[in-house]
Amino acid sequence: MYCLESYKALTYEGDSGIRAVLEGMQRFGWQPVFEGENVIALTAPGKGSVSLEPGGQFELSGAPLATVHETCSEVTEHRKQVKEVAEELGCGLLGLGMTPNWRREDVHWMPKGRYKIMREYMPKVGNLGIDMMTRTCTVQVNLDYDSEATMVKMMRVSLALQPIATALWANSPFTEGKPNGKLSQRAAIWHDTDKDRTGMMPFAFEDGMGFQRYVDFVLDAPMYFVYRDGYVDASGQSFRDFMNGTLPALPGQIPTIADWEDHLSTVFPEVRLKKFLEMRGTDSGPWARLCAMPAFWMGLLYDQQALDAAWDLVKAWTADEREALYRAVPTHALKAEIAGRTVQDVALQVLDIARAGLTRRACLDSAGNNETGFLAPLQEIAASGITPAEQMLEAYHSKWNGDITKVFSEYSY
Repeated sequence: MYCLESYKALTYEGDSGIRAVLEGMQRFGWQPVFEGENVIALTAPGKGSVSLEPGGQFELSGAPLATVHETCSEVTEHRKQVKEVAEELGCGLLGLGMTPNWRREDVHWMPKGRYKIMREYMPKVGNLGIDMMTRTCTVQVNLDYDSEATMVKMMRVSLALQPIATALWANSPFTEGKPNGKLSQRAAIWHDTDKDRTGMMPFAFEDGMGFQRYVDFVLDAPMYFVYRDGYVDASGQSFRDFMNGTLPALPGQIPTIADWEDHLSTVFPEVRLKKFLEMRGTDSGPWARLCAMPAFWMGLLYDQQALDAAWDLVKAWTADEREALYRAVPTHALKAEIAGRTVQDVALQVLDIARAGLTRRACLDSAGNNETGFLAPLQEIAASGITPAEQMLEAYHSKWNGDITKVFSEYSY
């Protein structure tokens, strides 16, 4: 979210600040969530929640829904609401993987206690964690599962294919007003954020993968905080010690389920496991690609034939090949390679699998359309071999004449 007049980041306070947007949203039935005197989120029964990310990014966590049609309607309504309030306040909404022109010092930190702790800890474990928190934005989809075995297969397929999604959605080629040499700088930032809690989780492909193995991964990730009428700094400490009553930050105390849920939220692998699987590999983007996200993953993972076909595609890939692809895609996107094939070639096959899965799901809207239409923007990208980032770079070097502010007029919601 930015100032329409100056293209600058919004402050939290002020007549046209983030707080004013959150207050304006309450006209639509959203209820405020406070931390101290500050509104830091919104919630509404049956509608999910709106949370505030460190640099002022808005995140809609939608209600559980059954079809892509319903999900797209939900996010369309959310966009309409936020846009109405923002325009009244002189603010705009930009959907990209990374802010194209802001420096670190241009971004205003939101007043949430957990972010202060994370802000101080991040530079100790990586060079780009602050950028991840304040200058990037992603679009994610959460998918449920019906058993531990199903979860494992879905996780393996989605982890292996996460770099393919990164390539299809790549649109963050600018940093501080200039090309940065990447097609998804957002994805590259995650490579130097915090190795203890990010990445491709090679253990997920090993024998014995299941809920307990993931729990061990989370337990081994250093803590950030504990909430006790405010955030207690436990950064770098062990949740295992917490379970034993020996956490230095809170000696003698034993964690609650709420503490565990908080800790679960502080690991950031490419696919995160909670009561659902969270796909985390893509840049945010224009509206059509937001609606394409659930279609892409539901087509692959919610139809058994599609899931089997996707697993057949990726099961022979080695851990080294998956890791190499993860590292290559931010720079090369659809031109990266795995197992002797380009990502473009793999993406076309993956889209065929997803389309067939959606066709078999046969979830129709009121006009009788199934969910396959939501894949159209991705099909166009894959067929052309040209990512959104490359389209933006072409415009920057030609019709924009190096004027990065053109991003705001062409890519705002």
